[in-house]
Amino acid sequence: MGKLSQRYVAFLRGINLGKRRLSMSRLKAVFEELEFDQVETFIASGNVLFRSEPTEVGRLESRIAGHLAISLGYTVDTFVRSADEVVAIARAKIFPEQDQDGITMHVGFMHQPLAPAVARKFAAVRTPANEFQVKGCEYFWFCRGRTSDWKVWTLPEIKALRLPSSSMRNLTSIRKLVAKHLS
Repeated sequence: MGKLSQRYVAFLRGINLGKRRLSMSRLKAVFEELEFDQVETFIASGNVLFRSEPTEVGRLESRIAGHLAISLGYTVDTFVRSADEVVAIARAKIFPEQDQDGITMHVGFMHQPLAPAVARKFAAVRTPANEFQVKGCEYFWFCRGRTSDWKVWTLPEIKALRLPSSSMRNLTSIRKLVAKHLS
């Protein structure tokens, strides 16, 4: 890889859930087959760091998803961000209370920004414990307490939005990824 390579992070949806179990060494090898450099995985939930020649992330997403489908025998929604974008997400202050005890923050990665009307409706969905914000190709979920305690994703107003495929990560995990690999 030339010195002009760029660091990226791929967030894979549904890796190591149900019957989709694979070792991180196997996942790393699949990415290395694509001739990416400095491939590393971070926790067993489908976070893969790599270097590649700078290119449009949609092309990387398609290339990775296609190779994963061939290599693994099933489709894997793939969301790629540059290292700088991931660092910015880790540092983002979306909600004033987000770093207080008892608050859980998640970030959802999407391929494209939501249509403005859908983004407004999504951000308008609020419960006593849950709030959302949309920023570009990500949405942020603020949750008071444990996310498993709330059924916000089954609310009729959320279902009516018909949100596109996304891959969600705990913001704490994103911050740990940045601290370990991107600082």
